[in-house]
Amino acid sequence: MPIDQSCFKTTDWGLSDPALLRSFSYLGGRWTAGASAETFTVYNPADANHLGDVASLSSADSALAVDAAQEAFGVWSKLLPQQRSVILRRWFELMIEHKEDLARIMVMEQGKPISEARGEIDYGASFVEFYAEEAKRPNIESVTSHLPDAEVEVWREPVGVAALITPWNFPCAMLTRKAAAALAAGCTVVSHPSAETPYSALALAELAERAGFPAGAFNVVTGAAPVVVAPWLKDKRVRAVSFTGSTEIGKLLYKRSADTVKRLVLELGGHAPFILFADADLGQAVHEALKAKFATSGQDCLGANRFYVERSVYGQFCEDFTKAAAKLTLGKGLDDPDLGPLMNEKAVAKQEEHVADALAKGARLLTGGKRSSEGSLFFEPTVLAEVPDDALIMHEETFGPVAAIAVFDSEEDVLARANDTEYGLVAYLHTQDPRRIYRASRALQFGMVAVNRTKVTGAPIPFGGMKQSGLEREGSRLGVEAFTDVKYVCRDWA
Repeated sequence: MPIDQSCFKTTDWGLSDPALLRSFSYLGGRWTAGASAETFTVYNPADANHLGDVASLSSADSALAVDAAQEAFGVWSKLLPQQRSVILRRWFELMIEHKEDLARIMVMEQGKPISEARGEIDYGASFVEFYAEEAKRPNIESVTSHLPDAEVEVWREPVGVAALITPWNFPCAMLTRKAAAALAAGCTVVSHPSAETPYSALALAELAERAGFPAGAFNVVTGAAPVVVAPWLKDKRVRAVSFTGSTEIGKLLYKRSADTVKRLVLELGGHAPFILFADADLGQAVHEALKAKFATSGQDCLGANRFYVERSVYGQFCEDFTKAAAKLTLGKGLDDPDLGPLMNEKAVAKQEEHVADALAKGARLLTGGKRSSEGSLFFEPTVLAEVPDDALIMHEETFGPVAAIAVFDSEEDVLARANDTEYGLVAYLHTQDPRRIYRASRALQFGMVAVNRTKVTGAPIPFGGMKQSGLEREGSRLGVEAFTDVKYVCRDWA
């Protein structure tokens, strides 16, 4: 029987399947408001309208989610891989069937354009499809024995309960990328979505229930992050923590997981350089630069933050890129503009701070630079030229629609400047010289290098960074391995 959620105020979102709009957490196969029935409010960032009230669970409730996941682990991990695959596959199919509703939910709570939201649903679902297949792959490796009369095997076994902590900028894809891999490995999951975008995760829980996951295999706990997550970091039964978010919070989770020596998967901040050499196709580079900077209104860890352009084409790139950026439209997500709002006031304030700092240090404003008349959380697509290396924007992740352009004169110089950061997630390289592509790709200290293009991510590839951009990889077979322990078995047949 559906749980009565009438005590939780929720506006009409115009969904084809209203049951996808859930306000309670999902624990042990049941929808619950927790013992206290406390709530927090979710607002539409495009207009600040009240969207609804969602259950804010306590630390005691959060611990109950681990109880449920631990109990379910004995069931889920013992299923045949083919059985887990069938359920994951059904989850994927349900996501595709309900793509429009899932996209609409995302637009309402996150603000991104509807076309981007649809793309994210496809992207998020692709991980579930991919790991539905990976679940069936053999996990036993035969090794040539180094001992007489002995047979050696290496097994991969699920670590146990996995805690997943996901951000607001990709509320669907970040959860499915983690959860599908963990579930395929045989782990059970407790997850915490951002309090700014909880509805997408709860809709995925509704579809997971319909797909047939055993009670407790997939849990979504809503509420304040410090309250919900703290018990998981202390609990010995939680064997893995996967987090996407800021490097600052990632370090905190790293420290607090040390006492129980958890497996960590951290996808942290980025500060991507976009390097344009004079021999590149300038028109293509401008087109790719727009995508690299302004997708998700710049609120993407993969977003290009620093643009380095070779001197001989610097002026033309600045002119062409500025004209293109100035034409980008802003508006509410359901109207499908080029850019939606930023997530909160803090995000807008950071754009203002970075622009003001760059201008004070000698940068030149080519377009934008201020809040838009669309609303308080809208910031104009902004282009800054002659940005000095000591400007804040050249050292901090802006996470918004501000592009900072600087000139360079040599390959050695630009690669050194690109690498001069604590981050190492992705770098964008534009050149037609195959030798330079090889040299630069080798030299760039980033986990991913995109050459003459922007889109590089997907389910089959290992997503992740170097240095303080994270640990381990998500996607590909490595995404499953992150949720497994290696067991070595040596059998004596003598």
